[in-house]
This record gives sequence, structure tokens and C-alpha cells, in this order.
Amino acid sequence: MTGGNSESNLSLPTGVAVRGDGELTRRAHAEPAHAYRTPFARDAARILHARAFRRLAGKTQVFTRLPGDPLSDHFRSRLTHTLEVAQIARTAARALGLNWELTEALALVHDIGHPPYGHAGEKALDRALTAHGLRFDHNLHALRIVTWFEARYPAFPGLNLTLGVREGIVKHSRDYAASEHPELAEYFLDQFPPLEAQLIDLADEIAYLTADLDDGLDSGILSLEQVRAGVPMFSRFHETALASFPHAAPRLHAYEALRRVLNAFASDLIEEVRRRMTALGAKTLEEIRRAPARLVGLSAQMETGRAATKRFLYENFYNSSDMEEVHRHAEQVVTDLFQKLMAEPELMPEDHQAQIPAEGLVRTVTDYLAGMTDSFTEQLWARTR
Repeated sequence: MTGGNSESNLSLPTGVAVRGDGELTRRAHAEPAHAYRTPFARDAARILHARAFRRLAGKTQVFTRLPGDPLSDHFRSRLTHTLEVAQIARTAARALGLNWELTEALALVHDIGHPPYGHAGEKALDRALTAHGLRFDHNLHALRIVTWFEARYPAFPGLNLTLGVREGIVKHSRDYAASEHPELAEYFLDQFPPLEAQLIDLADEIAYLTADLDDGLDSGILSLEQVRAGVPMFSRFHETALASFPHAAPRLHAYEALRRVLNAFASDLIEEVRRRMTALGAKTLEEIRRAPARLVGLSAQMETGRAATKRFLYENFYNSSDMEEVHRHAEQVVTDLFQKLMAEPELMPEDHQAQIPAEGLVRTVTDYLAGMTDSFTEQLWARTR
């Protein structure tokens, strides 16, 4: 997939893009304008330099090793996945004439609230919190990180990101009811987010569907025959790759097919957003916010392909027998550590212990545990057993 042209004649009306000097550039703590960077470019830089962002390198996307195997650096981490999402989202935003700097910032921050061990770790942490009448939501935890937990500046808590980025962190993948989350009132809960934020959820899915097929094949959990039989889109492109490059290595045929799958999804996303915008006749951001439904999606044909690919991955990869032990171990480690830290909070660093009076023990333990990398979690678990 190559970079889009923001000057394309097929771009959306300029009024639907988030302005680089409008309401959504407002920060909770006022700062002077930068000499040569836009507010959203500054946000992206702050996210890139955050410790929570760096720790994504040590957090599982799907897996980093199989039971009995040494650690591998070939498979995606949360960080490499995030960079792939940013590439897809930025390209789509530029092709549509949207504010690509806002889109890039949102892509970079979209997974910053995930705990260690991927979705298995998140489920275990959520289950532990449920016993205390709370839930773990990685979007809301990401907001907590950037508004308070990530302390890097003496002038204000958190990263002091713009309202547009904070709204996108909260709403890029789901909607929240004001009655259930009054603390989120400033984020326009009765309206849909801008297109820049809406793009992130589908860019995320396009990235992980193709990447997880890649990692599944490279790991040997998935066979080429399985993927060809279970993912018709991949099979078609694989046949094309075989015909176009008959003398290439088999692995390169698979890579070529995956590249074409990703490009097909991304191209369809761009064209479908244009089609829906034309059908709606929306010309302003306000009309995007008040639309009958979110406007970012795939065409009916490509949506069928997306659903089939996701279903195949759940049945044959995410919930495969090879992954069962990985998931069990992750859930055991997170559960044990949560209980241990609740019983012995003195095991946490002093700066975390100091937060207990204001934040409560449960939330403080959650902040500490959710911020850990996989390797640190393993080490602390081993020391405290």
C-alpha cells in the first residue's frame, strides 16, 4: 500500500476534515503555539516519546513464543502493530483529504492502554476488577494514561493532548452513554467522532487481520492449505501470485498474497467512505457528527471477506489448541499478581504506593499491572510466588 495524495480530486469536502486550528486543538492546560508544528503533530510527538508508548515493544500482540519455544523477535508486538496501523490510517486519511496528522496521532495512541499478554491479559485483569465492582476498558485506561499517569512535564499532569486526540482515544472504536460515563461529558458523547477517529478502528482491523495471518503462517500454527481453504480472498490472490511469479519461493507467494489482501481492504475502505459521504451529501464536520451512523466502513462484498477472515482466525489461530496454554499462563500470571499486589501493596514502587490514598488500592494496582511489559510481569510473578 502506498501513500495517498492529499491533493486528490477525489478528496472529501474540506469542511469535513478536522481543522488544525479549531476547537479540537484545545488543550486542558493552555500552551503557546509552536513555531513550526501543528497541535496534532505535537500530540503525535508526545505520544512517541511517552514511556507507555515505548513499553508497547514489550507487550504481546497475539503471541511472542509458543510453549517450549525460545522467545522470537519475528512476530508482532503491540508496538510494531501500532506502527502498521499508523501507516494504513495515515494513507487513508491523506487519500481522503482528512487531517492526517490527527489520524496519525490517534493511530499511535490507540493501543497504549493495553495491559501485558494481549487480550488474554486484558480479560484476566477485567475479571479481577469485576470482583471489586469495576471493569477494565483499554480505551478509558489509555485516556487515564495520557491525562494523568504519564508524568513528563512540570507544567501539567499527563501529556496535555488536544481535545481531538482525547476524544478519539475514547470513541474511535465504540460509543459511550453519557448516563453511564458522566466523567466523559466533554467528549461529545451524543455525537459520532470525526472521520479521522472513525478510520482508526478499521485500520486497526485491517492491520491485525493481515498481520495475524502472516504470523500464523510463519509460526506454523496455520498451514498454507488451511489459509487457502478458509480465507477465499487470500486464496484468490495466492493463485495470482503463483501465476505472476512462478519461480519465486513459496513463502514469497504467501507474502505477495497478504500484501494484496491488505491493499484490497484499504483501497475499498477509501472508496466506500467516499461513496457513503456522497450518498449522505455531508459537507461539514457537524454533519459527520450528526449522521445516522458511523460513515467509515467497507463495501458489502469486502465486509463479507473481512468477516470470513476474522472468523477463520478465531477458529484456527486465536482459539487454537496451540494458543490454549499461552492464554492459560497469561491469565494465571495476571490473576496471581493482582491478588498478590492487593494483599501486599508494598511490593509496588513508592511512587505508585503514594497514589493509593487518592486513587484507591484497586485502581493503583491496576495502573501498575496494566503498565507492565510481558517480561517484567513474568519476572515479578516469579519473584513473588
